[in-house]
Order: sequence, then structure tokens, then C-alpha cells
Amino acid sequence: MTAADVFLQQVVNGLTIGMIYALIALGYTMVYGIVQLINFAHGEIFMVGAYIGLFICLIFQRAGTGSGNLVFFLPTMMLFVMAGTALLGWIVEKSTYKPLRHAPRLAPLITAIGVSFVLQNAVMLLFGPADKSFPSVIPIHKFDLANVTITNLQVLIAVISISLMAALHFFIQYTTTGKAMRALADDIKAASLMGINVDRVIAMAFCVGSALAGAGGVLFGLYYSTINFHDGYLAGLKAFTAAVLGGIGNIPGAMIGGVLIGVLEGLGAGYLSSEWKNVFAFFILILILLFRPSGLLGARVVKKV
Repeated sequence: MTAADVFLQQVVNGLTIGMIYALIALGYTMVYGIVQLINFAHGEIFMVGAYIGLFICLIFQRAGTGSGNLVFFLPTMMLFVMAGTALLGWIVEKSTYKPLRHAPRLAPLITAIGVSFVLQNAVMLLFGPADKSFPSVIPIHKFDLANVTITNLQVLIAVISISLMAALHFFIQYTTTGKAMRALADDIKAASLMGINVDRVIAMAFCVGSALAGAGGVLFGLYYSTINFHDGYLAGLKAFTAAVLGGIGNIPGAMIGGVLIGVLEGLGAGYLSSEWKNVFAFFILILILLFRPSGLLGARVVKKV
């Protein structure tokens, strides 16, 4: 392979995982954009989504239906996973963050870290500490395009991720609840005075962000074929970096940041070492905080007069 072929191959690989990071990053940025909370438990909701996907696969296998009918199986699994993680996000918000809505910012931040550990340990107790094999729901086929290998799974991940991001864009821009979320992000007190149910909209933001993270968890399991209860910690930190890179609180920024983090990680793994690929995200985070803390598209900042 030529140098250009190697470069393009790493870009394709990076785009694939970058799409997953973008799905997770959207949850961080939606919640921060409305309540200025960095939900460090969001990475664990992504991990729980992967395990729910694994659980559904096992149920289908025991029922004898398997994953042969992809048209039925994959959408059904995604639907159940997204509903399950949305419910989990709603429970977490109602039981832990809502009671601390008016507490100093440090209290919900520490609570988020606590929820993260609770979810990690709960999954470890239920499924064990060892890696779990994630069933392959589709037979993998490789295609060579100009000396660059692309699999049908990578295409599927891209199609699902872009579809979910487009659906989120439509939801935020054109639905009543989406417009209410934007109103809360602009000025939560003014939105409340205008009659918007603040608690319901905040809970919906957690549900939507958690559903996207759950979908990302399934795609992560399909792509790497193994999952572990620790996966949410590292993937969550990378997605948080992606949200900061794009501009925390900025939804298009989270999408772009996730893809960029994935591509940079892929290039770093290809040209330097795959063992160091996890370092790049944090190196980028340090650079952003030093030289452009508002991110590429600008962070959403609450103006106080």
C-alpha cells in the first residue's frame, strides 16, 4: 500500500469509531447546554446500552430466532436498547440530579461520578468482570475501493449514526419539545416564565441523550466484538473530549468533534502506535483547554446580567 492508501485506510477506520463517539458526545452536550452539568455517568449509560444489546442477542439466540433476519433483528435490538437506556437516563435524572438542581455545582458533579461507579459495579456484578463476546449480527464482507478496505459493518455504522444525528437535528429544530430545549438552553428562567415545563424538558434531554448513547453502545459492540464494564469510562472521556472540541453545549460541534477525535485517533494508531491511541484524545483535550477553551464552534455560555 502507498502512503496515501495507508492514510485513507486510517481515515476510514477513524470515521467509523468517530461516529460512535459523536453519538455519545451528543448526550454530554445536550445536558450541559441546558443545565450546565457535566454528566460523567453518561459513559456508563453507553456501556449499559452495549450490555442490553448483548442481553437481547442472547434472548433471540435462546429463542431460536437468531439474527438471521437482519431487517427485523437489528432495528428491534436498537429500539429496545434505546428505550432501555432512555429509561435509565430518566431514572438517573429524577433520582439523583433533580433533587440537586439548585445545589452548588460541585454537588451534582460529585453525584455524577458516584452514579458512574454505581452503574459500573452493577454491570460487573450482573455480567462478571471478564470481557464478553458481542455476537455478530451480520456476516462481514469486505470491499476494496482504490486499495482502501471498507466492510459492510462500517457502512452500516455510518448509516445508522448519520440517520440518528439527522433525526436529532429534526427533533431539536422542528418539534415543540426540541424548541423548548433550545429555549431552556438560551435562558432557563425566561423559558419557565413563558410556561415551559422545565422539569419535563430537562428529563427529555436526558432521555434523548441516553438513547443515543445506548445506540452507540450497540454499534461499539458490533464493531469491536467484545465489551467490558470498563468500556464506558474510556469511551465516555473521549466523547466528552469530542464535546469540548466541538464546543460544549453546541450540538453540531459535538457531531464534528466526535468524528475528528475518531479520525485523529485512527491516524495516531496507524502512524505511531495503537497502544498509544487512547492518549491522543486527552492530549487534544489539554490543547483545547489551553488554546481554545470554547471549542471549534464555540461553547454555549450562560450570560448573567
